[in-house]
Amino acid sequence: MIQKSVRSGGFLTVLARKCKNLNQLKQIHAHLLRSHLPHNPYAIAPLLSVAATSNDVSFLSYASSLFANLAHRNTFMHNTMIRGAFIEFYSVSREVGTARLLFDRIPRKDVVLWTAMIDGYGKMGDVQNARKLFDEMPERNVISWSAMMAAYSRVSNFKEVLALFSEMQITGTEPNESILVTVLTACAHLGALMQGLWVHSYAKRFNFDSNPILATALVDMYSKCGCVESALSVFESIPSKDAGAWNAMISGVALSGDARKSLELFHQMAMKGTKPTETTFVAVLTACTHAKMVQEGLQLFEEMSSIYGVEPQVEHYACVIDLLSRAGMVEEAENFIEEKMGGLAGGDVNVWGALLNACRIYRNVDIGNRVWKKLADMGVADCGTHVLSYNIYKEAGWDVEAKRVRTMISEAGMKKKPGCSIIEVNNVVEEFLAGDQSHPQAQEIRKLLDSFLKMVNLEDV
Repeated sequence: MIQKSVRSGGFLTVLARKCKNLNQLKQIHAHLLRSHLPHNPYAIAPLLSVAATSNDVSFLSYASSLFANLAHRNTFMHNTMIRGAFIEFYSVSREVGTARLLFDRIPRKDVVLWTAMIDGYGKMGDVQNARKLFDEMPERNVISWSAMMAAYSRVSNFKEVLALFSEMQITGTEPNESILVTVLTACAHLGALMQGLWVHSYAKRFNFDSNPILATALVDMYSKCGCVESALSVFESIPSKDAGAWNAMISGVALSGDARKSLELFHQMAMKGTKPTETTFVAVLTACTHAKMVQEGLQLFEEMSSIYGVEPQVEHYACVIDLLSRAGMVEEAENFIEEKMGGLAGGDVNVWGALLNACRIYRNVDIGNRVWKKLADMGVADCGTHVLSYNIYKEAGWDVEAKRVRTMISEAGMKKKPGCSIIEVNNVVEEFLAGDQSHPQAQEIRKLLDSFLKMVNLEDV
């Protein structure tokens, strides 16, 4: 039977893929050896392919042994082995440099190999090398575009995601569901509603909106763009809602300021049998914070582990500190840090920032001073923490302390990140930084703004 199916390779491929362990794969190899077919590339190729592309490292080692002992190797076999080096490197050791060396040695590379190498760089966050390879590709398919966009998305370069998507459309390549999800994620972060609406329309036309992952991305996009009703409409249309869909909707309602609705959705989620996740609790605690629902928030925090089996992480502690601080309960927030977190060392910049910001708002210079001294002893070098401490001292008239913090900021060369504004015009996202003159139309924009100011001044006269 094996001899008859060698030419097509189909039977061997199916048989090899059904192997659940290495011993079963070796049995097939043994049959090939007894059949006097070990040197026939058509016979060994299916076996090699399955072994090399398995996620099991032992399978790949066996594939390497098979490959090393072949008397005749064709291009398919070389490509198969390289494709299998990528899986091991990316999933185990992340040695993308070694993978690149192997990639460069292959004289004839197909689109799958190019895409695998781009994806490898992307998963390492090396978008420069990923883009360089992408631009050098002799041909691209939709998976290639998807890999490059995903790489930009991983490093939060969402503007480049949309630019690449526009470039892809010009080439006439039809997007797949993965690309649409990546683009929707970019739209959500940039507030690019018009582009998001286009994606939704496209998804409806090809019935992609039935994909729960894409539907969840639509919920997230509409929520972050301020279209909560549209988000709810998409959310209600999802037949089987997983934790991701619930989280997107709960977060979206929380962003709109409707804390009661967030809590209502949270309880619905639990009643439907979907277990809340760490992200769920960040969303509902944030909702309680903005609505100053202190008791509800504290109760949810206590129920996280006791009822829902979700262990609190640093971000959840930060949410509680923010909850107490914004409600003016600065002393309670300090006590919470000491009792629940083991002191300031157990927190991060979000925890310290929330507490110091509250000290400034409610003019509690004593706690602010105490917190700052502990942070200074810890060697915290965060610019925002230093600026908050400086403002607390300055506004309280503690000039000596304010000057000391100011000197530390100057000596460390700390610079506050400039504010950023993003607008969408004709489906193009424009980004502006405070004090930045790099935009190609910066001078025209400045002149236009100046003319607006003159008009306002004339009206006030």
